[in-house]
Amino acid sequence: MAEEGRRINVPEVGLVLLVGISGSGKSTFAARHFLPTQVVSSDVCRGLVADDPNDQSATKDAFAVLGFIVATRLRRGLLTVVDATNVQKDARAQLVRLAKDHDVLVDAVVLDVPEAEAVRRNAARPDRTFGSHVVTRQHRDLRRSLKGLRREGFRRVHVLDGVEEVESVTLGRERSWNDRRDLTGPFDVVGDVHGCAGELRTLLATLGYDVRDDGAHHPDGRTAVFVGDLVDRGPDTPGVLRLVMGMVAAGDALCVAGNHEAKLVRALEGADVQVTHGLGESLEQLAAEPADVRAAALSFMDGLVSHYVLDGGRLVVAHAGLKEAYHGRSSGRVRSFALYGDTTGETDELGLPVRYPWAQEYRGAAAVVYGHTPVPSAEWVNNTICLDTGVVFGGALTALRYPERELVAVPAEREWYAPVRPLAAEGATGAETPRVPGTLRLDDVAGTRWLETTRAGRVKVPEENAAAALEVMSRFAVDPRWLVHLPPTMAPAPTSSVEGYLEHPSEAFAAYARAGVTHVVCEEKHMGSRAIAVVCRDAAVAARRFGLDDGTSGAVHTRTGRPFFPDRAQHEALVARVRDAVAPLFDELDTDWLALDGELLPWSAKALGLIRDQYASVGAAARTALPVAGDLLAAATARGLDDTATARLAELAGRTSRRLDHARAFRDAYARYCEPAAGHPADPVERVRFAPFQVLAAEGRTLALEQPHAWHLDVLGRLTGGAGSFLTPTRSIAVDLASDADRDAATRWWLDLTDARGTGGEGMVVKPASMPGPEDRRVQPGLKVRGREYLRIIYGPDYTDALDVLRQRNLGRKQSLALREHGLGVDALAAFVAGEPLWRVHQLAFAVLALESEPVDPRL
Repeated sequence: MAEEGRRINVPEVGLVLLVGISGSGKSTFAARHFLPTQVVSSDVCRGLVADDPNDQSATKDAFAVLGFIVATRLRRGLLTVVDATNVQKDARAQLVRLAKDHDVLVDAVVLDVPEAEAVRRNAARPDRTFGSHVVTRQHRDLRRSLKGLRREGFRRVHVLDGVEEVESVTLGRERSWNDRRDLTGPFDVVGDVHGCAGELRTLLATLGYDVRDDGAHHPDGRTAVFVGDLVDRGPDTPGVLRLVMGMVAAGDALCVAGNHEAKLVRALEGADVQVTHGLGESLEQLAAEPADVRAAALSFMDGLVSHYVLDGGRLVVAHAGLKEAYHGRSSGRVRSFALYGDTTGETDELGLPVRYPWAQEYRGAAAVVYGHTPVPSAEWVNNTICLDTGVVFGGALTALRYPERELVAVPAEREWYAPVRPLAAEGATGAETPRVPGTLRLDDVAGTRWLETTRAGRVKVPEENAAAALEVMSRFAVDPRWLVHLPPTMAPAPTSSVEGYLEHPSEAFAAYARAGVTHVVCEEKHMGSRAIAVVCRDAAVAARRFGLDDGTSGAVHTRTGRPFFPDRAQHEALVARVRDAVAPLFDELDTDWLALDGELLPWSAKALGLIRDQYASVGAAARTALPVAGDLLAAATARGLDDTATARLAELAGRTSRRLDHARAFRDAYARYCEPAAGHPADPVERVRFAPFQVLAAEGRTLALEQPHAWHLDVLGRLTGGAGSFLTPTRSIAVDLASDADRDAATRWWLDLTDARGTGGEGMVVKPASMPGPEDRRVQPGLKVRGREYLRIIYGPDYTDALDVLRQRNLGRKQSLALREHGLGVDALAAFVAGEPLWRVHQLAFAVLALESEPVDPRL
């Protein structure tokens, strides 16, 4: 009689092998309990390689395909179900080995149906042409397998006895013990305690816990997480265990296993272990405790898991750290890494294990918090942090508040145990290489990559674009530690239908109104070179915050990351001018560094070669040739030709005269942005001006996201002076899009800005009054509306004669590019402010440059 309502649980992430003879109902069972994408069928794989799911000659190739699919899914952390007979030990062994290779659990579900029932089912299927002897052989193999199946490496073997149990069973999903993504904190992660009960009580009280001898509770519901090594070396291991055990039992704490707990468990169980590294102290202290206390401590320590994955996968806690491939996985290899780190198996001259510096190579999104190897002070390295600050060696006991990322430490009461290696040694991390900033590596950016961003979604960076950007970054860019932001391209306003205009404010206003934006600000668009300035109070701040110890205090770079002045002395002089000009903001914004967005003026300071070679040559040629052509046409007309010829000459003469007017207008357009050397300082640094329009970031704040544009213009406007001042103001006008009067006033202002008879400015940028949030990722951060005469520089002297053609231009690609680059740029800035690894910041900023770069054939 089948067991009523039987329920079995399989791993939520891992491998499940269906084991049963042909006709036992494995495929029906798989379809009933699993998603189609989770099931990998041997029959389907035969069909893939032979167009016939029953072609037994294709079995070898089919299982090669099956193994590849299973391995790929397990690598990606997906539940995978193998639908094959799996009645032979060798076939199962290969799949169990795949599970172990990917550090996941593997279960077997055996469908043990009568042989006669399987034969009957196969006979009813026209595609099953093999005889009953095949089923008999499989059934014999299954009976042999059942005897030792549980010893083959399976976590659990679920045997379903008979057809009724197969059809009535309920399947559940079981998370691994280390998967606590459902717990979101807030957490207080505590470093290695090593028997220092007094310091632990002091730290918990400092963190706000109500502390007792047998537990501690936080009134705000915070949860403590201990990184292991509670025991050994210190004066009161039983006191530490009593306190932590009480917290865990009450739900006030979590704890992972440390290598010292693992060794103490073996010693308490009677194993032959070396009594070293403080183990003797723990054994002596526990020997003085009642037997039930020792038993409870042994049970507690023996039940500790290797690591926890918390807060939706954003936080991982493991004693010695954990590389990304092991997060949430379960195997002896994972546990060994979590307990001991990534060791070489060798020891150094002090007898300590030699470890690979895994944290320097870490590139995971989850923050990894760990201990194990004492350091003088906790610091972030590539989104990992070691909290073992050597309290038992006379250092401190440190905790990390999460998600605040605030460190709280209390000093040791004394040196309880003499360290083998002095704790104060610079970069003391066991035998690891001293820690270095997590700068960009080639494999962080090479090849085609997909980047997940908050404000642009998933962004693809093609391999060929990355290769082009790498050329710029590696040869021409400023020190990459200054590259915390690269500005995006900007899309033009939708094409205008206003007579004589390709771009007009009315189209920008309408576009934002359609997007649900109610208020915008119109900013003067300076005709200069886009400049990002990152400046510090002094070189000491640059060394502390940016990791540069070369005496520099900032950088001013182009939108492609190049210094404006390749000469180092000139570059540093420009940085000093910017820093001195914005110095009042250091105190006003309570920061030691600033990142600013703006324009470096005049345009000719950086673009003189472009002007001379591309624009001036066209203007000079046109203004030389067209008057001559006009004179020749006039002379031809004077010869008294017939009416048809005269009319054609008149038409050509009119067009030539109009083209001459256009050529003069073209020359006037670019000449407005060129300042001759005469009357200006000889030093090129003294001849430039800076027009900032946004304070991108300061210490602890991504101001580009937090403050409306009016705030930026007001703060920077108070620093700018009049004519000749180094800081040039950015004029602006606010617009309520529901007000016709506001829209009309802004349009008139734009016409005055771009009037060819006046200053003939480039135009303006229309922006939402406040930065669009992540939920408004389709709203353009800015639309440029350029003046009629300025556009001659872009489209050529005669562009006004081709407006009908130009109005057909497709702006979709430019708009998409602007959104993606903006999202990448501000995410890079926010990542730097938040203290994320520098490689992550660089990866995002690099992607901006890659999207702007001309593709390079990756084969070159």
